[in-house]
Amino acid sequence: MRIFLTGATGFIGSALVPELIQAGHRVIGMTRSDAGAQALKAAGAAPHLGTLEDVDSMKRGAEKADAVIHAAFDHDFSRFAENCEKDKRAIAALGSVLAGSDRPLLITSGTGVGSGEHGEPASEDVFNTSHPNPRIGSEIAGNTLLDAGVNVSVMRLPQVHNPLKQGLITPLIAIAREKGAVAYVGEGRNRWPAGHLSDVVRLYRLAIEKAEAGARYHAVGEEGISSRDIAESLGRGLALPVVSITAEQAQAHFGWMALFVGLDMPASSALTQARLGWRPSGPSLISDLDQACYL
Repeated sequence: MRIFLTGATGFIGSALVPELIQAGHRVIGMTRSDAGAQALKAAGAAPHLGTLEDVDSMKRGAEKADAVIHAAFDHDFSRFAENCEKDKRAIAALGSVLAGSDRPLLITSGTGVGSGEHGEPASEDVFNTSHPNPRIGSEIAGNTLLDAGVNVSVMRLPQVHNPLKQGLITPLIAIAREKGAVAYVGEGRNRWPAGHLSDVVRLYRLAIEKAEAGARYHAVGEEGISSRDIAESLGRGLALPVVSITAEQAQAHFGWMALFVGLDMPASSALTQARLGWRPSGPSLISDLDQACYL
């Protein structure tokens, strides 16, 4: 297939490009810069200049393709709600190009959207419209397209990691350096799911090849790692003390990250594994954190 990939030079996208090419697909990769275009050419992809803010540029990319993977997202989490609204507009624009065809669109969301009401791990079959995470807007936009006949499926991400980056844990490292301590809330029992980058990009490929309208997938290798275990690993790597703080102290300590740090967000990928034959095999989150370079 000829696949249009947004976010092609990002953390996930730059690993997804070779995954798709090695499987025989041709990639049109969206980038906002000449340097990104050169990197895409070097990787064997065709560059397409565009941005999330310029929806017409994304439409032009989608028009050239047999399938679209939307992996781009503005990761300025200090403006998270605003960026989720921007993602909704991007999804609507991509879908408008694919309407009237069976060309698949794979969009990206977060596993928290699949959380139930009683603390059980998030499931692919759950769409919790009352979840406080503004990222639900991405799936609402996808559902609108699905109702209009567009072939939309959803990739829900946990904390995606390798030794270089680890999702929301990466900004926690900067906060720990600034504060001089690695903190967790309360007893640190709340859990975050994780998936190794190599497993995640393989799942994106399997999902776009399957092209099952309405399907939701969880790129989860580990259902939940406690915030205390994460903090203790960061403490070892940063050579900083590890401390517990109260929920009331979280805003002052973590700033915008206070929205996330105390959440218990375990997530299952059992249905994903059964439906696509996907078996995560990459290193664990703690293993990658223990191997990370903190210099």
